[in-house]
Amino acid sequence: MKIRQIAGSTLTALLNLALLGFGLLGNAYADSAAANRDLGYPSARRGDQIDVYHGVKVADPYRWLEDVDSPETRVWVEAEAKLASDYLEAIPGREKIARRLKEIWNYERWGAPEKHGGDWFYSHNDGLQNQSVLFTTANPQQPARVLLDPNGLAKDGTIALKAAGYSDDGRLMAYGLSEAGSDWEVWRVRDVASGKDMPDEIHWAKFTTASWRKDGSGFYYSGYAATAAGQSLKAQNQFHTVFFHQLGTAQALDSKVYTRVDEPDWFVGARVTEDGHYLVISAQHGTDVRNTLLVADLYADAAVKPIIAEPRANYTFIGNIGSTLYVLTDDDAPKYRVVAIDLGHPGPEHWRSVLAESTDTLDGATLVGHQIVALYLHDAHSVARRFSPMGKLLGDVALPGFGTASGFAGRIDDAVTYYSYMDYTTPASVYRLDLKTGRTALWRAPVLSGFKSAGYETTLVFYTSKDGTRVPMFVTARRGLKLDGSHPTILYGYGGFNDSLQPVFSPAVAAWLELGGVYAVANLRGGGEYGRVWHEAGMKTHKQNVFDDFIGAAEYLIANRWTSRERLAVHGASNGGLLIGAVEEQQPALFAAAVAQVGVMDMLRFREFTVGKAWEADYGSVDNENEFKALLAYSPYHNVRAKVAYPPTLVLTSDHDDRVFPAHSFKFAAAMQNADPNGNPILIRVDLRAGHGGGKPVAKRVEEWADIYSFVLNAMGLAK
Repeated sequence: MKIRQIAGSTLTALLNLALLGFGLLGNAYADSAAANRDLGYPSARRGDQIDVYHGVKVADPYRWLEDVDSPETRVWVEAEAKLASDYLEAIPGREKIARRLKEIWNYERWGAPEKHGGDWFYSHNDGLQNQSVLFTTANPQQPARVLLDPNGLAKDGTIALKAAGYSDDGRLMAYGLSEAGSDWEVWRVRDVASGKDMPDEIHWAKFTTASWRKDGSGFYYSGYAATAAGQSLKAQNQFHTVFFHQLGTAQALDSKVYTRVDEPDWFVGARVTEDGHYLVISAQHGTDVRNTLLVADLYADAAVKPIIAEPRANYTFIGNIGSTLYVLTDDDAPKYRVVAIDLGHPGPEHWRSVLAESTDTLDGATLVGHQIVALYLHDAHSVARRFSPMGKLLGDVALPGFGTASGFAGRIDDAVTYYSYMDYTTPASVYRLDLKTGRTALWRAPVLSGFKSAGYETTLVFYTSKDGTRVPMFVTARRGLKLDGSHPTILYGYGGFNDSLQPVFSPAVAAWLELGGVYAVANLRGGGEYGRVWHEAGMKTHKQNVFDDFIGAAEYLIANRWTSRERLAVHGASNGGLLIGAVEEQQPALFAAAVAQVGVMDMLRFREFTVGKAWEADYGSVDNENEFKALLAYSPYHNVRAKVAYPPTLVLTSDHDDRVFPAHSFKFAAAMQNADPNGNPILIRVDLRAGHGGGKPVAKRVEEWADIYSFVLNAMGLAK
C-alpha cells in the first residue's frame, strides 16, 4: 500500500541492449494482440437479487459469488483461474520476464537494527528467500545468529513473521505468524538466548503488536473472539479488544483490558511506556484517523482512564519522559505537530507545543537518545530532523537523495539508532546515526544483479486536476529518455485512508524500467501527503476527486509525451484496485490496459465482510443517503455498462484474502465479462494460499509480476 527533480532525453545503447536481451518489445499492435478475442468465458448465471437503498432499486446479479465455498462458485473460480493461467502463459516473452525478475530480486537486503536489552535485532534476506530471517547480535558490527527463520515453517514459504515484541531486558520475544497471507495471527513466545519457544500460544490475534510489562511477566495484545468454524476468512470482525497475557498461562485466562462494548467496529491498541509506568491505549472508529487516547497507571494498578475522550483529531503516542506524554497530532494543526501532555493536567489548555506545525507534513516521530527524530514529507519525500525534547532544532539528518527514510527506533538513553533509506531506483540501505554528534555512517548497502541504478532517474512533476488542484507525481525512467510518446508506461495510484505514497524501491519496478518502461506514481487526494485537508478532499462524498486526480495524471503523461494512450497501463491494489475499476469505467478509451489488484469493487456491500465496516470512515455508509448516492455513482461493480469497449483488464485476487473479500473481484470480473464477452480480454487471476499481499513469498511475487507485465505488454502489442 510505499525521486525527484531530474528529467531525460534520448535512448541509450544500454536500453537497446536490454530490449535485445529480453527480446520483448516489438511493433505496436503486433500479432500477439490477436489472442484477445474469443476467450469463451466460463458461464456465470445472473441472479435476480434486488436491493433497495433509500427507495433506489439496485440489482446484484452475482450475489451468489459471495458464497465463495459453494460448489457453483468453486467451479466458476477454477474455470476462470485456468483461463487466465492458459492465456498468460501463452504470451510471448513471459518466461524471459520471469527469469529476469528472479535475477533482480536476488539481492541481499537488511532491515534497520533495533536494540532491546543488551542485544540488537534485525531482519535479513539473502536474496530469494521467500521470507526474511530474524537475526540477533550483541553488536551490529559483529556477526549475528538466526533467531527465527520462517522459511522452515512451510514448504511453499507462505508462513510469514508479521510482528514481534521484546521484553524490557531483551530475554523474551513474543512474535506473530500468519499463514497464507491471512490477517489472522498466531502468537508465541521465544527465549532469545536458547532460540526455543515456550508453551504460550495465542490465536485470533489481528492488527496488533505485543507490548511487555516492565517485569517481563506478560504482554498486551489485540484480537477478537474466535469466529465460527469455516468463517474466519469472511465473517465480520467486531469488538476488537486489548488483552493481557500472563506468561506461562493459557490464553483462556487472558484478561480483557479494554474494548468499546458500545461500538463493535472500533480498533484498539496498547503500548507500555518505556519506563513501565503507564499503559497507553489508542482507540478509533474503524480506519478513521481520529482517535481517543487512554492511560492506565500500571504501578498503581489503576483503571484505564481517558486522557483524550473524544476522537476529534489524530493523537499518536511517541514516548514519555516521566509523567509527560509526547504526542503527534493534527489537533489544531492539519499538517501535524508534537505536543507534550502532563498526565496530572491533561486538558488541551495545558498542552505544551514541542514541534509546531510547519509547511511540510509531519509524518512521524520517535523519542530516542534524549531527542525527537521527526520525519517530514516535503512533496511526498522524506526530510529528517532532530530536536531536543523542548523543541530546539539540533540539526537535519543527511539523506542521500529525494527518497524515503524510516526506522530511528530506540530508547531514551540510547546513543545510536539505525534507519533505512530508499527511492524508486535505489534499494534500501541502512545507516547508523550517532545521536550525540548527528553523524551518519553506512551500515549495509545492497548490490543488485545487473540493474544499474545510475542509468535511471526520477522526476517530480506537478499537474492540474479537474478542479484546478495541483497534484504531484513521480515519474521514473531511463536517464536521457526521449519524450516522443512511444514508451510503455505504468501509472500507479492509491488515494485513500491517509496513506502517503512515498518513493520505494521494488525489484519489480526495476525490471519494468529495464524493459524500457516508464513508471509513474501519482500522489492523489485521499492520501496523507499534505495532511488532513488533502486526505479529507478524497473521502466519502469527495471520492470523485481521487478519480479525477488519477485521470489528470494519465492525461498529463500523454500530453507531455512520456507515453501515449496506446502505451499507457494503469495499476492499483486494494483501495487502489477500486481506483482502477472506477477510472476505467469513467474513461475507458484513455488506457491501453488496466490491472486491478485485490480491489474493493462492491461499494454497497463492502461492510458485510471481515473488517469492511471499518472502511466507512473513509468511504461513507449506505445508511447515509448522500453517501449512498456517491458510492453508487462510482462503485466499479455497479457501473459496468454493456457494449462499452473497456481496455484489456487483469483482475487479481487471492483465495485467503480476509481483508478485501475475494468476492469483490469475482463479482466485478463476472460483470465485466458479461458486458462485453467478445471484446478485449477481461481475466481474473486467483492466487492460491495467498492473502491481501502482506507476507507473500518471493516466489509468488515473481510469478505475479511476470503475469502483470506480460499482460500489459500484450495489450500494448509489445509482447514478443
